[in-house]
Amino acid sequence: MDAGATRRRVVDARDKSCPGPITDLALAYRRSKIGDVIELWATDPGVRADVRAWAAKTGNELVSLEDKSGAIVSVLRILRR
Repeated sequence: MDAGATRRRVVDARDKSCPGPITDLALAYRRSKIGDVIELWATDPGVRADVRAWAAKTGNELVSLEDKSGAIVSVLRILRR
């Protein structure tokens, strides 16, 4: 992979309760570069509000937030480090 290539990380936080999904997201964020995409899969309904707040606080983009295959899937683009 090219050193400047965008990476997509999939974070599986299904069956974890708060703060597990956001903690897992933060860990993936620390290993990401600007332009990378993180796809967070969770089942805790609180993740909807948590991921919106996390994106706003960190200045990163919440691309989508949807229910899929019994999970809540959040897609975030890293804009700031």
